[in-house]
Amino acid sequence: MSHAAPASATPPTPATEPRLTSLSHGGGCGCKIAPGVLAEILRGQSTLPVPPELLVGIETSDDAAVYRLNDQQALIATTDFFMPIVDDAYDFGRIAATNAISDVYAMGGTPIMALALVGMPINVLSTGTIGRILEGGAAACRAAGIPIAGGHTIDSVEPIYGLVALGLVHPDRIKRNADAQPGDVLVLGKPLGVGVLSAALKKNLLDAASYAQMIATTTQLNTPGPELAALDGVHALTDVTGFALAGHALELARGARFAGCQVQIDWARVPLLPGVRALAQQGCVTGASGRNWAGYGAEVALPAGFAPEDQALLSDPQTSGGLLVSCAPAALAAVLAVFARHGFAEAAVVGEVVPAEPGGPRLRVR
Repeated sequence: MSHAAPASATPPTPATEPRLTSLSHGGGCGCKIAPGVLAEILRGQSTLPVPPELLVGIETSDDAAVYRLNDQQALIATTDFFMPIVDDAYDFGRIAATNAISDVYAMGGTPIMALALVGMPINVLSTGTIGRILEGGAAACRAAGIPIAGGHTIDSVEPIYGLVALGLVHPDRIKRNADAQPGDVLVLGKPLGVGVLSAALKKNLLDAASYAQMIATTTQLNTPGPELAALDGVHALTDVTGFALAGHALELARGARFAGCQVQIDWARVPLLPGVRALAQQGCVTGASGRNWAGYGAEVALPAGFAPEDQALLSDPQTSGGLLVSCAPAALAAVLAVFARHGFAEAAVVGEVVPAEPGGPRLRVR
């Protein structure tokens, strides 16, 4: 059941509307429930009956569910939605749709269609603004080559937009987050810092150039996914979103079928969006960054003297973040070539997977 704002005598117009970000208590993937709380909520869910056709479920907190249709095809199903991360309605729609579609690419699949999920405060936002949000989402779907084939709408206190995204993948080319191997190298497809930029935007501290950079990275579709999945030596694939680089690297380590894995991150090699470190030093960090760290910081070993702003960036929630690839060293050149061919110029090696230290952390930052 939705709880609508009180009816107004005069319908809102774009000139009388508040900023989109002022209507949400959190924006983008920073809206995610904190990892520790989510783990408590989901405890026991994996005991539900699982058909053999369900190739990927909730066991390792992967990016999407995958269901085998036949020997040649498996269906990828995922959903993602959130409150505004920016004030421009069209940009909000594009970002939310791009983020949702990313989970299909992160499984190694090709998107085929989407359904829209729309919750809007209809007495606060004009139909024109709501329409622009949907237009932005449709534009991202067109860029991915898929239709929006339906959806569902409700009257909501906060603006919410996202997609159910469906895709196809060959059963032998599914890339889970649970198959990293000791000796693998880690490649990150996009620079970090989206959460910091969103916090700066809310404080009116984000300049035009930084805003443009934020939009460019959050609306760049993770199209390398299917090509990466087809490469020999690519073992695991995920995308870095609300739980940040640290959280999604930990998922690789925890879920690895080769027991006893540790992920090591070389912080100096991690690409950052321009200016985000300075903004983090000024206090432009999201509440989700602290909640993330509270949820998993005990599993992370930091080097001596690791700066607070770097810790904030390590746990910074990424909306529509980059792919994180775990691959054999022999496949590294091919992985980087795929990223380059798709326009991901800042893709970089950021660490490796090693045997775990007895009693040591799951993630070590160097």
